[in-house]
Amino acid sequence: MLRIVFSSEDIARTRVAPAADQVWELVLSLHLLQGRSRDPVMAGWRRDVAGGLRRDSQPHELRLLFALNPPRGYFPDFLTPYDSRYGLAAGLDAIRATPIASLRRDLSVLAAENPLPLPSSAAALARGDVETLRQLTDSMRLYQETAIAPYWERIQSAVEADRNRRARALLDGGAEGLLASLRPAARWNSGVLEVPDYPVERELHLEGRGLLLVPSFFCAQIPVTLLDPELPPVLVYPVDRLGGLVPAPGEVAGRRPATRGNGRAALAALLGRTRASVLEAVADGCSTGELARRLHISAAAASQHTAVLRNAGLLVSHRDRNTVLHTLTPLGRAMLDA
Repeated sequence: MLRIVFSSEDIARTRVAPAADQVWELVLSLHLLQGRSRDPVMAGWRRDVAGGLRRDSQPHELRLLFALNPPRGYFPDFLTPYDSRYGLAAGLDAIRATPIASLRRDLSVLAAENPLPLPSSAAALARGDVETLRQLTDSMRLYQETAIAPYWERIQSAVEADRNRRARALLDGGAEGLLASLRPAARWNSGVLEVPDYPVERELHLEGRGLLLVPSFFCAQIPVTLLDPELPPVLVYPVDRLGGLVPAPGEVAGRRPATRGNGRAALAALLGRTRASVLEAVADGCSTGELARRLHISAAAASQHTAVLRNAGLLVSHRDRNTVLHTLTPLGRAMLDA
């Protein structure tokens, strides 16, 4: 179990990352790609990415990157720097600037825990060799272009839907409500955030630094944190994948109708005016009661309309105590924006 200990100052300083983090998604997707999960939601992504990597890269280009990210267990802290919250380029710059002491420490831990020997380039990496660091970040960008970039809009949609849930929890219950909303992956208990399925026993004291919560598409069921307690504290937690990364039927990149007004009229013709209005109302997250008030319909009618749209894969609903919050799936977002 992981226990994260908060002071009142830490609670006040806890926040959610402003968007999906490309570096965390890149690294965690490597674990999913190499693992043995039979998750049907991700099967198409794994097949397509494996084929794309075989087609567009040479094995030696990705050997070190894959060795640093085994499918289970520890992976080096330096691969997910705090600066990655500013984007992929900032994260890769921070990796290239990793102090030698951090490289040595992280690689020593990895070598001790990994039954497979690391490639010879890991020794140069531990010495802080500039060229090896550059090759590593080049391989990360190469992998990102195949495994992440083509799906980035879908990943962002799932993360943004989760951020809407957390914003509602924060508005309704303050920072403690936000932390309590992380169940069942984590549970808030009198100043301590517990991750019950964490693979080792560990206690992390925030000591006034607060906690950055990072919603992640590729995070598995168990939230992830950094090993080094001196680094800025982060907790990466899984979001609802909203149907995975299978392209929506008829979706073509870059194709948009001439005007949004025409698109909304067509949507109303397809779904009916009320259900089209429901889809638009839940774009930023909306409870059943709020939906009924906005559209001047009964709560029962609002519930019926959301059930139809949910069964069609256009929205997803999450219950929190007595409230049900509805958010769009990537397919629903694509239909609304068409």
